[in-house]
Amino acid sequence: MSDLVVIAFEDPQKAFELRGRMVELQKEYLIAMDDIVIVTRDDDGKVKLHQATNLTAAGAVGGSFWGLLIGLLFLQPLLGAAVGAGAGALSGAMSDFGINDDFMRKTGESLKAGGAAIFILVRKVTGDKVVERLADFAHTGTVLQTSLSKDKEDELRKIFDQTF
Repeated sequence: MSDLVVIAFEDPQKAFELRGRMVELQKEYLIAMDDIVIVTRDDDGKVKLHQATNLTAAGAVGGSFWGLLIGLLFLQPLLGAAVGAGAGALSGAMSDFGINDDFMRKTGESLKAGGAAIFILVRKVTGDKVVERLADFAHTGTVLQTSLSKDKEDELRKIFDQTF
């Protein structure tokens, strides 16, 4: 089972830095994430999701490959590639996995203008080592929501929350 962690920052750069750090930790097998997304709210109040994976582009690439392959069988490789790319892009755009986009947008609307939040869906974590590696993010954000136990959530708040 995965746990959701949502942390808000006044400075969007901090959210992007944290995402970079989390990716490093995942490469070192200290954390396993199912999804990680940054939501920003610009000065005009517009909410934008910054997905780690662009599903539309990935679908178009995969669709192009399969369309080209099938097109080769019927001696129409360019037509096959074009149709495959279109179908793949459509499929990718309609796909959604991980954290619900509507939930993230709704949460993003509650952010201060110019702020950001990072949504992390954590499958597995080596807690003590990850906490140690996040020390330079101390008191830079606010934990908005988690699905962690009360004790673990309190530990997380001690690290991030500016008010602690």
